[in-house]
Amino acid sequence: MRVSQLFGKTQREIPGEAETISHQLLLRAGMINQLTAGVYSMMPLAWRTARKIMDIIREEMDAAGCQEITMPVLQPVDLWEKSGRGAAFGANLFKLQDRKERTLALGPTHEEVVTSLAAQYIQSYRDLPQRLYQIQTKLRDEPRPRGGLIRVREFIMKDMYSFDADEAGLEVSYQKMVQAYKNIYKRCGLRAIAIEADSGAIGGKASHEFMVLAESGEDEVIFCSGCGYAANVEKAKFDKGAAAAQLPLPIEEVATPGKESIEDVAAFLSLAPSQMLKCVFYVADKEFIIAVIRGDLEINEVKLKNLLKATDLRLATAEEVTGQGIIAGSASPVGHRAMVITDDSIVSSVNYVGGANVAGRHMKNIVLGRDFNPYKTSDIASASVGAKCSRCGGTLESTRGIEVGHVFKLGTFLAETFGATYADAEGNQRPCIMGCYGIGVGRLLAAAIEQNHDDKGIIWPMPIAPYQVQLCALSLDNERVRAAAEKLYEDLRAAGVEVLYDDRIDSPGVKFNDADLLGMPIRITISPRSLDKGGMELKKRNEKAFVIVTVENAVAEVKAVIEREMPSAG
Repeated sequence: MRVSQLFGKTQREIPGEAETISHQLLLRAGMINQLTAGVYSMMPLAWRTARKIMDIIREEMDAAGCQEITMPVLQPVDLWEKSGRGAAFGANLFKLQDRKERTLALGPTHEEVVTSLAAQYIQSYRDLPQRLYQIQTKLRDEPRPRGGLIRVREFIMKDMYSFDADEAGLEVSYQKMVQAYKNIYKRCGLRAIAIEADSGAIGGKASHEFMVLAESGEDEVIFCSGCGYAANVEKAKFDKGAAAAQLPLPIEEVATPGKESIEDVAAFLSLAPSQMLKCVFYVADKEFIIAVIRGDLEINEVKLKNLLKATDLRLATAEEVTGQGIIAGSASPVGHRAMVITDDSIVSSVNYVGGANVAGRHMKNIVLGRDFNPYKTSDIASASVGAKCSRCGGTLESTRGIEVGHVFKLGTFLAETFGATYADAEGNQRPCIMGCYGIGVGRLLAAAIEQNHDDKGIIWPMPIAPYQVQLCALSLDNERVRAAAEKLYEDLRAAGVEVLYDDRIDSPGVKFNDADLLGMPIRITISPRSLDKGGMELKKRNEKAFVIVTVENAVAEVKAVIEREMPSAG
């Protein structure tokens, strides 16, 4: 491709609306164009990369025994009502009405559709396992699209669905996909890790996210360098420690004048914050909730929401708290009829201090099970940097990442709902056990830039670069330069090398700046000076130095660099 014919233009200024590095660089490089909030056209260069990513995904899915299909974007909303997941997706689910006033949804994902499909064709255990995938446009009405291709309302996703006869079969399918995903990221030239994750609106009982680590990532990853444990902050567990054994003491009320915060009350009573009870008030699906946690910890709202199986969870307003007869700053779980949820950190000790629900008063020696009984007790605490790893006792650390894939063990709830059953060897009907596995193509493209760039522009990994080589011809009014550039361009193409030829009559500075911005892995420069030195300059995008290669050896040298830069799965 000649730059003079390329559809799209580079720009020098950083677009004001672009927050993330990938968004800035994709716009500056003329690779994407926004139509409306969260909706983008991919221009030729970006689309070439997207196609390469999809080719790698297809090869790995096929190698793992998956079959490609395509399913409708338009879905009867009845499917979502039947599964009960319409409420979980909420306003993110695009809906419309056809001319007969039937309500349809624009598919954000295809679990309902594929399960209905499986119910029609899977009849016997001999039909299992089945692994079906597609690469298709998805639509979600994100409330705050951001980051260019990182969080959008219309996007291309590879979604795969597995159907197995038992848990052992599901585990085989799951591990096949985990390995396939690792292969995909490696073949794309990206560094990605698998972490434990929250299943969100998809549901299911186990899931892992694949994260491309990048400082600009929107997700926080908690990890232990000692044992390799890693999890999304929404899922991460940690060792909360156990208090020294002691006998329960009688509850008593004490004066704490002007002391309302955990820290102030603890200092006033000469106690550690870990001996305090912290009450946080929520409304979950219109029901008032008192969440109780140890004073030195914080509530993880995702864990709490999942525990309650709530569609909507929010902090209670001051009016709602007052309406429950609660005194802010002296709140207590003791004596309330509201639903109380406690973190499991409280179970390890007794004699806590909490509010007396009277201004300026607190109660000492509160004991779980004696003085109040929670509706549920579970892990609802947020892990933080410096906490102790629950696996090895090491110290937890934090980094940022961009989610580029998510795998779920769904179990049987959708199969039972939609009748996706099979007859086992004894003729008994059993529900298929399902898994689902997604990769966002545009998000993966953007994550590659977040992980591979410098202050000049993109540094594409070789396997997914729009072109492998950018050929810059300087002083094109020079017949020697023009002839050498044209010949090399044709020779590279004939050898199967993907080359973007900057054939514009422009200054060296403009050409070099654009080459750095566009980020092709190899740059070849032909100029009168390079020809006088014996050939042309060959420079890798991620290196400062260049080498002179002869005209005769240029194609072979380029192909050798490409081969070295192409990772293989394994």
